Amino acid sequence: MHTPNLADENFKKLAAMFPNAITETITGYGEDGKPIIERAIDADVLRQEISAQVVEGAQERYQFTWPDKKKSVVLANAPIAKTLRLDREKSVGRDGTEGCIDSENIYIEGDNLDALKLLQETYLGKVKMIYIDPPYNTGNDFIYEDDFAQEAGEYLDNSGQFDDEGNRLVQNTESNGRFHTDWLNMIYPRLRIAKDFLSDDGVIFISIDDNEQENMKKCCDEIFGKSNFVATFPWRKRTAKSDVPFGVSQDYEWIICYARSEKFVAATLGTERKYFETPDCPNRPWRIHDLTKQTTASDRPNSFFTITNPKTAEEYPANPNRTWAITKESFNEYYLQGKIVFPGDYDFLNITKPAFRYWKEDDMNKAGDMFGLMPVSTKLLDCVGMSLDGTKEITELMNGKIFSFPKTVKLIKYFVDISTKTKKDSIILDFFSGSATTAHAVMQLNAEDGGNRKFIMVQLPEETDEKSEAYKAGYKTICEIGEERIRRAGKKIKEETGADIDYGFRVFRVDSSNMKDVYYRPAEYTQEQLSLYADNIKPDRTPEDLLFQVMLDLGVLLSSKIDEEEIAGKKVFSVENGYLIACFDNNVTEETVIEIAKRHPFYAVFRDSGLASDSVAVNFEQIFETYSPKTQRKVL
Repeated sequence: MHTPNLADENFKKLAAMFPNAITETITGYGEDGKPIIERAIDADVLRQEISAQVVEGAQERYQFTWPDKKKSVVLANAPIAKTLRLDREKSVGRDGTEGCIDSENIYIEGDNLDALKLLQETYLGKVKMIYIDPPYNTGNDFIYEDDFAQEAGEYLDNSGQFDDEGNRLVQNTESNGRFHTDWLNMIYPRLRIAKDFLSDDGVIFISIDDNEQENMKKCCDEIFGKSNFVATFPWRKRTAKSDVPFGVSQDYEWIICYARSEKFVAATLGTERKYFETPDCPNRPWRIHDLTKQTTASDRPNSFFTITNPKTAEEYPANPNRTWAITKESFNEYYLQGKIVFPGDYDFLNITKPAFRYWKEDDMNKAGDMFGLMPVSTKLLDCVGMSLDGTKEITELMNGKIFSFPKTVKLIKYFVDISTKTKKDSIILDFFSGSATTAHAVMQLNAEDGGNRKFIMVQLPEETDEKSEAYKAGYKTICEIGEERIRRAGKKIKEETGADIDYGFRVFRVDSSNMKDVYYRPAEYTQEQLSLYADNIKPDRTPEDLLFQVMLDLGVLLSSKIDEEEIAGKKVFSVENGYLIACFDNNVTEETVIEIAKRHPFYAVFRDSGLASDSVAVNFEQIFETYSPKTQRKVL
């Protein structure tokens, strides 16, 4: 009967939006001279979150930091002027047909930071699971180089993705004075953006070894919130070696798991529930469950009592170290509802103490129970395989050892399975795709359980070493390996199972924007210069290029169904059965505009220079006001 504590409510809202701003600070000292430490919002971190510049500020506090951390926050938040362009030739249709784009799976060639930024609005809250296997920072591998030597203003121009020589990957050797700093600057902004992809019941799994496991977990604690840490799964990657430092063989890697919120629940198949059908419960199958709980008499004094069978007066005292799961007060209510079963009630039940009765109808109303699901253990089964098994899988599939140390299909399939057991139409994202094991695992699981999961793979087109088997086999980039693996895996799964699933993928590559610079900064051009830019679209871009940039801008999934047709002699794209209709041809007349308006799309998009005349341009708005006033119109 009092007004709410607004400070608490505001703190909760800020904590949900910016978990990295939650800290602890000294607010005073007690009578014993000890400091009083209370929760607080780090004002400097909060200021940085809403600033496009690096915010200065130094204050001692409990925090996780490293050189250039503030710049990595700026990098994560900075906008980019890029787009995704479809590569139809590399794409594969749902049934495996080359050059077809009716698949709902996505493969993106390009820097994953760029790709994540381009996808973040469209796939906000839509991804059920993310799995990544990023560089481990062993001193021998390569990491993405984000150049932090630039001023903040330059971040806005190019997102810091190129050094002076245009390099995108650098070897991070242990002699580098910024060994951990460079790795953290690489991984941190990518994880920050990835968090927003996850649905409320979404989850991320991250493979890592001992080199950066501690820092990876600290990053995730800050980004996803410490309370959303789920578990660390130990994965045995090899059998023990003898010639190792200190005589200890590091045979395990770690798969760190964080949830988006408390709504995530992992589950695996348990033993099938056994239900009984009895005459006294017509059309109500039931099962029994233990009526005790792992609590002591001191923990739950109300549950430490003797249950008496109302029919026989037989008594069942509670165990002081494992009390009843119900209270003395609630016993009568449960008994009258028929939810308590005693020994002797049914001849076929082999019980020695009261048990709880669950109705099948109630089980089916519980998430997962109707499937007979069980909680997941962090102890992985041996069948998920080791690193050699992953190498063997891809070597046999690709007829050569063209990729080193891939994860096994069974390992990734297991994590996809436990994350999507009750949502088999989920989207799975892997933005360190490598050899595309995740895509392979998704298709394999769909074929096994009839699911319709979709994958999004992102991989930098890193060049293969000229001395490598991959290069000699004709694979010039890691992307070419991943794409070919998906093609072959799809063909193999289809031959072995005949399952009616999506075996294809649409290939996109990160590229510069379709729009000329004048589109973004018209104020920097004089009237005379503007006349030179009657068309603000780059001359080498196709209508298909424009369509996918528009889809990204408007939040339409890249996997959406796309139909093409002619209206009054002009090529028209219809996305998701007319949800979005776009025409980017030149000399578009009122006839085409009227016909599109009559179809009442949610979005209608045209090319500014494509309208046939000033008259069509002038009447454009009026046409839609007449035929489809609720349509959102956009002119490029």
